[in-house]
Amino acid sequence: MNIAHTPPRHDAGAAVVTTDTMNGLYAIRDPGCAAAIWQRAPAPGFQDWIDGLAPDALPSARLVLRPEAVPDALTRLGDTHGLPTGPERVWLEADIAELANRFATVMRAPYLRLRLDVVTTNACAKFHMDAIFARLVCSYRGTGTQYGLSPDGGDPDPVETLPACAPIVMRGSLWPAKTSTTFLHRSPPIAGTGETRLVLVLDPIFDVEDA
Repeated sequence: MNIAHTPPRHDAGAAVVTTDTMNGLYAIRDPGCAAAIWQRAPAPGFQDWIDGLAPDALPSARLVLRPEAVPDALTRLGDTHGLPTGPERVWLEADIAELANRFATVMRAPYLRLRLDVVTTNACAKFHMDAIFARLVCSYRGTGTQYGLSPDGGDPDPVETLPACAPIVMRGSLWPAKTSTTFLHRSPPIAGTGETRLVLVLDPIFDVEDA
């Protein structure tokens, strides 16, 4: 698949790229890009709908599958968890499927590991770089991923927080181009707040036997 490359906007140090189209996520393959963020708004009414659902109605899963199998898997998952039907569910499932397909194309990966995590406490609250090839994260409900630039390996200053439904693609320490980066990220600390997050995580899988 050929992907049109939208000219990105570069943040400090050219480590983080923001784009207003899904195609702009392809910037993760540009030299010096540690992360690419798609700044966008969800479908009208979606945020109120997802924020109003009971936590036990939110879908949770860890699957390894081909990108083309994602739509059917999401339908079964939603039915199993009793996710209410309607245009908001249609948008959620279609959005995840489209992100999965595009991410697999950008990564040139035949398989993906798909996680939908329902998070109610602190998870990876320390700023870090994952020991992976690359990863896509999108928080559909609750506080988004936090990130920043850290020249000395300490906590970034300032710390940026992604809005809900804004996907970020990040390189990990196993990315083959060993260029230095000051980009770090974390899951937001929410313990004791009563907040429930719904987070999509996609990892490329190049050999399904290794998964």
